[in-house]
Amino acid sequence: MSNFWDFSVWGGLSLVAVLMFGLFLANYLKKTVKFLRDSLIPTSVLGGIILLLISSIYEWITGNLLFNTDFFGGNGMAALEVITYHALALGFIATAFKGGRAKHTKKRNMEIFNTGVTTVSTYLLQGVLGLGITLIVARIVTGFFPAAGVILPFGYGQGTGQALNYGSIYESDYGFVGGRSFGLTIAALGFLSASIGGVIHMNVMKRRGKIVVSSETADDMRQDEIQKKGEIPMNGTMDKMTVQIGLVVITYMIAYLLMYALSLALLDMRATIYGFNFLIGVLMSALMKVILSALTKKNVIKHQYVNTFLMTRIGNFFFDIMVIAGIAAIRLDVLKNYWLVILILGVVGALSTYYYNYYVAKKLFSDYTQEQFLGMYGMLTGTASTGIILLREIDPKLITPASDNLVYQNFPAIVFGFPLMLLATLAPKQPELTLLILAIFFAVMNVILFRARIFKKRSK
Repeated sequence: MSNFWDFSVWGGLSLVAVLMFGLFLANYLKKTVKFLRDSLIPTSVLGGIILLLISSIYEWITGNLLFNTDFFGGNGMAALEVITYHALALGFIATAFKGGRAKHTKKRNMEIFNTGVTTVSTYLLQGVLGLGITLIVARIVTGFFPAAGVILPFGYGQGTGQALNYGSIYESDYGFVGGRSFGLTIAALGFLSASIGGVIHMNVMKRRGKIVVSSETADDMRQDEIQKKGEIPMNGTMDKMTVQIGLVVITYMIAYLLMYALSLALLDMRATIYGFNFLIGVLMSALMKVILSALTKKNVIKHQYVNTFLMTRIGNFFFDIMVIAGIAAIRLDVLKNYWLVILILGVVGALSTYYYNYYVAKKLFSDYTQEQFLGMYGMLTGTASTGIILLREIDPKLITPASDNLVYQNFPAIVFGFPLMLLATLAPKQPELTLLILAIFFAVMNVILFRARIFKKRSK
């Protein structure tokens, strides 16, 4: 039995407290330092960079890892990776629990579908370029892991959690030394690309008179947006926030049981199955919503238990924790041989994402090109939250359909993007074949994306 004064009892709490301190410090700096305020860098990213710098300085002075000291329970670096892994899935589950889709016109459905296809096409473009670069590097540098570039679409396109997942798989199963930190660093560069690239784009477009950067903030939320009719009260026999958190955690536990069962049946794919924790969590949350809806229709449940406002807050909390923990977990010392490759991947990822998404926005979203572009570029170099941050700079009240596109595109993106996740496990074994498949898949997705323009020209 542990004594209550042992570090093993307090280590986890100390780690979470430091993460929160990093967020508060970053938030203070964002509000007081002008160039940080103007940069649009997310607070969670800035907080992670601050903690990374502090831990790197500590390691340089002492030779020890700060988060592996007794104060943090002796194994804080591994704990940060675990937090990042779970926060990814918990954030997605909370987001998936939010209110159902409203009815849309045929045109809006087409725009949402095209947004989902654009998301997957960008993943594929990042994958082709990233894998192509590291295949070339592997021919020049002996012993370099040739499939490392596949992490680019996970770090840029999907964010910190998935970059860690595949970096971990490559490190543990295929011997990619430093794979975890490689993936986390790529994800951090993605956030910097989103904020820096987004600011540069807005300044250029502002000078050209194409956009107006607004200083407005969104209106305060109405009461009916916080508490809808028919929902359980805020302070009932169980607090409403407790109910929301309970739904998210129980759903994640069900997802874990399913992953455990699948891993027993498919032992060779265990790492891949657990790498899909967020996707399986989303599927289980959809199942839970169906069950709750059926029970409500049968009058077994008298009230609505899911609250969109609180689920949004919970999801955002987990995404903030995921990002700051993921960046803080980076080991700079294990990346000393990879810096040039990482920088090349970062620059190529940013430029290719920028130009491809701007081209798509101009061709397919002419009614709100700038809004669609900023939302997509922010999401496909950071997360959906980053996309919303950029979008709010020119559309503070989210009047254009761009914000809805980011939300509703997830289903077509998951359907078309699922093969990419499977290809990521093929890449270490057959990188050249994977590159060929990615390139063909990218071409097919662009035919689907520009189908109206292509077949219209043929008919003419």
